[in-house]
Amino acid sequence: MAKPPQASTPDISVVVPVFDEAGAAPALAREIAQAFKGRAYELIFVDDASRDGTRAALKALSTEIPQMRVLAHRRNSGQSRSIRSGILAARGAVIVTLDGDGQNDPADAPGLVDALLGGPPELALVGGERVKRQDSQAKKIASKIGNGVRKRLLNDTANDTGCGLKAFRREAFLRLPYFDHIHRYLPALMQREGYQTAFRPVGHRHRQTGQSKYTNLGRLWASLSDLLGVIWLQARARNPGGVDEV
Repeated sequence: MAKPPQASTPDISVVVPVFDEAGAAPALAREIAQAFKGRAYELIFVDDASRDGTRAALKALSTEIPQMRVLAHRRNSGQSRSIRSGILAARGAVIVTLDGDGQNDPADAPGLVDALLGGPPELALVGGERVKRQDSQAKKIASKIGNGVRKRLLNDTANDTGCGLKAFRREAFLRLPYFDHIHRYLPALMQREGYQTAFRPVGHRHRQTGQSKYTNLGRLWASLSDLLGVIWLQARARNPGGVDEV
């Protein structure tokens, strides 16, 4: 069960999905705490039924980082479901997501939040676009092809939806239809609802511990069906252009 609400409500909820990341998660939590020091935030790690010591390692930090909460899935359900679980439990109006492997740099996160809050009311998401990616050549090529096909078919203006570092409005996310792998299609789905999106360059780091939970073939197979589904959702959208009470 999630912790009961605390006395003060945070402005920002940082949501981090983790699965078998005992080696990376504690250091990442400390980096996030440092990045958001002085801000009203909470840090929510969602353990997706890890088989290693991820949950225990995070719980051990509860005294050191009082803003941290740890949620735990009873069954492994994937990254998108972990993100959604964290957002449903979040108390902040602004959500920040980061991958749990430590490759996203938490120091870039406050800049995304500031860009979001400094934009027009219609701006609902500011996504990171990784520069100087620290991945294998095969993974970078597969990502480039996938992003190019997705961008052309969905016209979502995003060059890198695979970047886990994003800042967006919780209310806007909760308006979106949920499906597995939704985290890769947030820009297109936000635009479908009439929101604006923007993107900023962010850093990318080598994975120091653990291993990737995805393969190029597995990601490609999932992307094909997901793309067809999002194309269908876009075709079925009828946007009223706003709602007025009269």
